[in-house]
Amino acid sequence: MKLTIPALVLVLVFSSCASKFAKVMKSKDNEYKLKMAEQYYANKKYSYAQQLFDELFPYIKGKEGYEDAFYKYAYCAYNQKDYLNAESLFKTYTETFPNGPRAEECEYMRAYSFYKQSPKVDLDQTNSTKAIALMQAFINTHGESERTKQATEIIDKLREKLELKEFKSAQLYYDLGYYKGAAVAFSTLMDNYPDSRKSEDYKLAVIKSYYRYAEMSIWDKQEERYSKVLTECTDFSDRFPESKLKEQVDEYKALSDNNLKRIHNEQAQATTQR
Repeated sequence: MKLTIPALVLVLVFSSCASKFAKVMKSKDNEYKLKMAEQYYANKKYSYAQQLFDELFPYIKGKEGYEDAFYKYAYCAYNQKDYLNAESLFKTYTETFPNGPRAEECEYMRAYSFYKQSPKVDLDQTNSTKAIALMQAFINTHGESERTKQATEIIDKLREKLELKEFKSAQLYYDLGYYKGAAVAFSTLMDNYPDSRKSEDYKLAVIKSYYRYAEMSIWDKQEERYSKVLTECTDFSDRFPESKLKEQVDEYKALSDNNLKRIHNEQAQATTQR
């Protein structure tokens, strides 16, 4: 396969860089290696810089320049999107240099590395939870930091993601016909996110779920379960007296009232026939 001229140039440049780096790695001059590591880092060749820093640490640990080298070493991982390793390295920096000039920054970047590992909504959100906890700890410790605002915004963003995941789980219960489970899940969602803009929607979902649960129940259980719907409707009105969803809630209240009247009439007829 023939290479185009631009592609050939890239291959030659890469080959030349790799050859030069191999010579640097073989050097016995640690000061030269450190100088080249700094140069590679400045030129954003993070893989080369990372390898050199790693080679040098046994020789420069505890000496002048070690703190700066370790700081850049952590960013080598971060800038290569190796967020798992970056998190660990930023943590190590804060533990090794608690009074270092970049301790606050690295504490923030540790939390931010967890944020960068936060996956899509449908996947496990362990990293999102860890990011929230670490960002909150950062805010508590560095309340006056210029990074506090961004930390707060990230917490809000991640909480929205967790809320959406929990909503999808509750909705799945409803869609599969597990109405009692859906009602409990939507209620828990409201408890977990009391300041959510969607609280009214979640409460309506609770009412709908309990209504469907009562509707699908055996006759002996319906009275109790329609009564539960009425209780939830009353709670909705108390919480959200000006809600735009009030009309829908009133419909479920009327349906439940009518069903309870029917049940009471059936009970009365059954008593008369005895």
